[in-house]
Amino acid sequence: MGHQKIEEEDILLRIFMGEKTTHHGHSLYEAIVLKARELGLAGATVLRGVLGYGADRRLHTSKLVDLLDDLPVVVELVDSAENIERLRPYLDEVLDKAFVTLEKVHVIRYRHL
Repeated sequence: MGHQKIEEEDILLRIFMGEKTTHHGHSLYEAIVLKARELGLAGATVLRGVLGYGADRRLHTSKLVDLLDDLPVVVELVDSAENIERLRPYLDEVLDKAFVTLEKVHVIRYRHL
């Protein structure tokens, strides 16, 4: 058995938001991941932060005494520029208080044959 190595230029989209941000009664980060899957994007990952602050300068931490606080989360999606662009109108619709970054990335995919 061998493996296949594929290299390509893609876009990394990161969305920084609070964990408690909701959309129609569900976590907004979950809604974004489900929409990305519906649109056929390659994949998405949600990362939970342990410490951070944003434009409001309020500190968010996962220390035991602050567990009820709104922890930072980051949604990461990597795909072609064309596929990322298909998600952007949805983000314009649902994002109210968030920070988004886009950057070009060199992707190396390893797959078993």
